Amino acid sequence: MQYYFFHLMSWPFLPADFAERHDSAWVWLPNDLYDPAKGHDLYQAYIDTLAQADDLGFDGICVNEHHQNAYGLMPSPNLIAAALTQRTKRAKIVVIGNALPLYNPPLRVAEEFAMLDVMSNGRLVAGMVIGGGPEYFSYQINPTYARERYREALDLIVKAWTTPGPFLWKSKHYFFRYVNPWPRPLQQPHPPIWIPGAGSLETIEFVAQRRYAYMGIPYFHIDVFRKVFDQFRDACAKAGYTAAPEQMGWGVPIYVADTDAQARAEFEPHFWYFVRNLMKNISLTPPGYTTARSALAIIKNRSQFLPEQKGWDDVEKGAFAIVGSPETVRQKLNHYRKELGCGVVLTGCQTGTMPHKQARRSMELLAREVLPHVRDAQETPLRGAGVPVA
Repeated sequence: MQYYFFHLMSWPFLPADFAERHDSAWVWLPNDLYDPAKGHDLYQAYIDTLAQADDLGFDGICVNEHHQNAYGLMPSPNLIAAALTQRTKRAKIVVIGNALPLYNPPLRVAEEFAMLDVMSNGRLVAGMVIGGGPEYFSYQINPTYARERYREALDLIVKAWTTPGPFLWKSKHYFFRYVNPWPRPLQQPHPPIWIPGAGSLETIEFVAQRRYAYMGIPYFHIDVFRKVFDQFRDACAKAGYTAAPEQMGWGVPIYVADTDAQARAEFEPHFWYFVRNLMKNISLTPPGYTTARSALAIIKNRSQFLPEQKGWDDVEKGAFAIVGSPETVRQKLNHYRKELGCGVVLTGCQTGTMPHKQARRSMELLAREVLPHVRDAQETPLRGAGVPVA
């Protein structure tokens, strides 16, 4: 069982009346709310926190890409990952991921990921994402071609890593007379590929067919993860093999303090800042971004999405976050990870406005008093909670 520390690098300084004055933290939120001097201090502290995860023994550290928003201050996660190659020695460095349709040319991703793999001495995990709906407004990308461009770009990147160059590439959306990237990745045939998803059946089937790893993004009720991982195991079976636990990742915030009451008191105010402010209009999607089937599924599952939850009881019942004393967190993690049958947990201890010192204290408790007790081999889950299909 592997545990990866995830950091969004959110903006914690939105005004108190933000929710009343602004209808979104995305795309059109005025950037005069951003203070570069405070941003400098934040980047320093956030990178320090990610580096501490390496010192504490987390299996990997994760960064991701978003544009024109207060939710996550990493329009280029590759820059943060490059800094981390020099600040860490052991943990995997996971970029989840580069939004391939936003890159022209996508060969830039092949080159930069290869650089990161070499700089980190073979520790890169390469995340490839379609990109969130708001990104298509920010970058003025035609969403109706998003999946086509994504698949072509991914095929091009993998071939660029695995086929000696130079060679010619010609597809519907991309043409290159010379594909010949320098450097090449250290890991052979290429770094591991992780693809995040929010439950789209098309994505689940695609990842299963390619034998990549499917990383379920957080913010959904535990029932959604049960269903999605069952679907993924079925899709792998249809592709002719049994899904491995490490092909499935569960994204969930975790916060640990000395007692349950202390953990909730310390975590909850910062959590609601994140949900009510930074997630505001996160589901903004342009027409054509999803298929009709996926759009219907999104509407059907809306009540199981984190921003729809009304109070802490809903958060607890849906396992939207795991919060408590070391003993409580151990019990909940052991229960849910065995029930889901996943082999990877993606978590973060820092959310919203949480002070850095407080987040790092939670990380230490999680690493020292919880993780040693929740790393054993998986038990076979019950059907309905996800069971490998031979």
